[in-house]
Amino acid sequence: MGDPIRVLVADDQELVRGGFALILDAQPDITVVGEAADGAEAVRVAAALAPHVVLMDIRMPNLDGIRATAEICAGSDTKVLVLTTFDLDEYVYDALRAGASGFLLKDMRRDELVNAVRVVAAGEALLAPTVTRRLIADVVARSAGRGAAPPAAAKLAALTSRETETLRAVARGLSNAEIAALLYVTEHTVKTHVSNVLTKLGLRDRVQAVVLAYETGLVVPRSGE
Repeated sequence: MGDPIRVLVADDQELVRGGFALILDAQPDITVVGEAADGAEAVRVAAALAPHVVLMDIRMPNLDGIRATAEICAGSDTKVLVLTTFDLDEYVYDALRAGASGFLLKDMRRDELVNAVRVVAAGEALLAPTVTRRLIADVVARSAGRGAAPPAAAKLAALTSRETETLRAVARGLSNAEIAALLYVTEHTVKTHVSNVLTKLGLRDRVQAVVLAYETGLVVPRSGE
């Protein structure tokens, strides 16, 4: 077994924070290295302890979870997993744009929490279908409001045709295994394509790839999405 996943838990409710920490610390491959009671403390502790993953509540005093997420993601490779009470929270889009790698409801089961931390630590995105639909709707609405495609659209020209296909599949929510079957390649090849896409486009993870794919018009929402 490799080094354990280092986790920081940030929530202004002590009982909630302690409960998450107990669940995660009980796992052989996860270690809770610290806790924070507000966004400002989360930023300070993350800078000092360099956790792999931060569990971040959105609504906290002094500095909210969205701004704390932006500061942490801008200055490190730490992944942020945002916690909220509602899957259609009004701050979903802003948190993901700030750099969050996933979204979790506070009423999740303990096995879902543990799995989410492992998934995000491994570099994957974690989005529930309802959150994905909301994200897509917001991206489309905001892009329409701006009128013109963002400069990021020009970066798509740097992708090969296979990388573009891969990005389109990622934006549709396909897993690596599903993309491999679609493109008739191995999962290892898919991982390579995804890595190349993220590097060429300057993106942190799949969440940002989904946002960019819809913002640039590479993928258009299907009816009913």
